[in-house]
Amino acid sequence: MSKYYLEVTNDVNQWIVSRIFSHKKLCSGKCPLRIVMDRFGDKWSVLILLTLHENGVMRFNELSGCIEDISLKVLSSTLKILEEEQFVKRTIYPEVPPRVEYELTQIGEEMIPFIKEIADWARKTLL
Repeated sequence: MSKYYLEVTNDVNQWIVSRIFSHKKLCSGKCPLRIVMDRFGDKWSVLILLTLHENGVMRFNELSGCIEDISLKVLSSTLKILEEEQFVKRTIYPEVPPRVEYELTQIGEEMIPFIKEIADWARKTLL
């Protein structure tokens, strides 16, 4: 191989490497956008929040009846995550049988305008 070929090949390789690694990473590390997308990128969280917003305080079976096609296991696990992340408040009443109610917290209510904005955009753009 000629010296010129090697120099050109090396220059091209350096250019390619510099282009690949010179782009800014949009969101790395503890990125708020990733946190939001991880939390609300699933199929059910947004529907649960909207359902609680529209209906107020609800019991588990009421929620289950309002959200079509959600399994009881998925509803339970999603509610648990939303409660851990303080979007939903769970209240247990010491009765027999025990009564458990769910409602949005202030943080959950603060999410609603953003969710509605995305829903409006989807209706206009995708339907």
